[in-house]
Amino acid sequence: MRLDLILRITTKLILPFIIVFALYVHFHADFGPGGGFQAGVIIAGMFILYAIIFGNFAARQVVPQPVAEAMVPLGVIIFATAGLPALMFNENYLNYNVLASHPEHGQHLGLIWIEAGVIITVAGSMLSIFYALVERGR
Repeated sequence: MRLDLILRITTKLILPFIIVFALYVHFHADFGPGGGFQAGVIIAGMFILYAIIFGNFAARQVVPQPVAEAMVPLGVIIFATAGLPALMFNENYLNYNVLASHPEHGQHLGLIWIEAGVIITVAGSMLSIFYALVERGR
C-alpha cells in the first residue's frame, strides 16, 4: 500500500471526520441510537484503517500495543468511579443527580462520564484484538 498515493491522501483527509462522527454518535446517545460502544468501535475502526493503509508499524507508533491494552482497565476504572460521587452524598450508586445543581444536568454529566469509560474500554479492546490478530499472521 506504500505506493497507493490516492488511498493515503484520502485516508489522511477522512480521519478527522471519523473522529467527529464518533463524537457525534457519543453525544447524540441521549436523543437516538448510539453511545459509547458504537463510538468506541468507530474510533478503533479509524486506527485499524490507518494500520491497513499506512502499515502496522505506523499504527503502533500512534497507539502502541501496551497503550491499547492499558485502555481496557482504564475505561473500566472510569466507569466504576462514576458512581462514587453519589456514594459520598449517601445516594444510590450511579445516581447522577448529585453531579450538578439540577438533577437533569447531573444525569447528562453522569452519562457522559459512563460513556467515556465505555469508549475507552471498547476502543482498547478492539485495537488489542486487531494487534493480536496481526501478530498471529506473521
